[in-house]
Amino acid sequence: MIRTHATPHTPANEVDHPSSPVAVFGPDKPLALDCGVSLSPFQIAYQTYGTLNAAKSNAVLVCHALTGDQHVANVHPVTGKNGWWETMIGPGRPIDTERFFVICSNVIGACMGTTGPASLDPATGEPYAIRFPVVTIRDMVRAQAMLVEHLGIDTLFCVAGGSMGGMQVLQWAASYPDKVFSALPIATAAKHSAQNIAFHEVGRQAVMADPEWKAGSYLANGSRPEKGLAVARMAAHITYLSEPALHRKFGRKLQDRDAPTFSFDADFEIESYLRYQGRSFVERFDANSYLYLTRAMDYFDLAADYGGVLARAFKGTRTRFCGVSFTSDWLFTTAEMRAVVHALNAAGALVSFVEIETDKGHDAFLLDVPELIDTTRGFIDAAARARGLAAPPAE
Repeated sequence: MIRTHATPHTPANEVDHPSSPVAVFGPDKPLALDCGVSLSPFQIAYQTYGTLNAAKSNAVLVCHALTGDQHVANVHPVTGKNGWWETMIGPGRPIDTERFFVICSNVIGACMGTTGPASLDPATGEPYAIRFPVVTIRDMVRAQAMLVEHLGIDTLFCVAGGSMGGMQVLQWAASYPDKVFSALPIATAAKHSAQNIAFHEVGRQAVMADPEWKAGSYLANGSRPEKGLAVARMAAHITYLSEPALHRKFGRKLQDRDAPTFSFDADFEIESYLRYQGRSFVERFDANSYLYLTRAMDYFDLAADYGGVLARAFKGTRTRFCGVSFTSDWLFTTAEMRAVVHALNAAGALVSFVEIETDKGHDAFLLDVPELIDTTRGFIDAAARARGLAAPPAE
């Protein structure tokens, strides 16, 4: 079942009645979760762009990062901002919507229309809150596989994504190797590091320390832990940037003043910037979803499912890979991406690797970085030729 809603665009409405198309899976199609329970019924909100060809061989699945959603190449219904990867997706872009059928779904546990902790529990009529089962990256991919099948697609031409999206790409390649022709994991790793788990725990504790969190039941109580979620976002946002980029953009410049106020106001521009990031984030994201999705990233350890040997995850794969990292990304380092590439080499996979020099930090995968655009275009075009898809239009 697929339905489209036309409702006022607010975060509350987007949870259960999004402006995106929705695929609904009833009791006959439960989602088996790694935690040992089944989720049913559930729904997946998604966006598509372009046209699926007659052979159904040109589908590209784009996986979003922690605070992303399905609105990858269209105006966001809540914020009014452009899609989060419009540098990469659209007519004439590397993932060309005149050539490819692009799918992007909101992950399980999120808050933009796919079932998550803010969704109404049909058993109680109230939001699941923290009664929602803990999910993993593999659970997200299982749900996406159900959506892809629901759309009548047997194999994906490409699965692409950065950060948490890149984790999903790697999980897709491991779980469904026969369904993935090419894979583009960017700024990611095969497991979450202790440092990254630590940053996530700081954010979760900030949310849970907010009195308005109310043991996770804030929606039922008519409140929201906005202050705690804003602090979590501020702390996380620092990890997405690099020190050189912060220095270049902000340095020690004061915010709308000539001298320090000798108070705890936002004297520095960087303080004002982080506070803005926190305020704007709480307008579109659910606090409990933040807890669930960060925990899913923390649990991700692909090699652990294969006896601790990452190469076994890709044994016999025929998927074509291109791994990308950035020199200034200290959240997901080049060394971590090299470990994935080495495992792919050990498994005999077709793999290329590019380390892009930039001072833009982890968020470089979301920005207009010419080397990333060129790399993606080259990989996609080469894979399309191997797949027998039509060449891009002549300029």
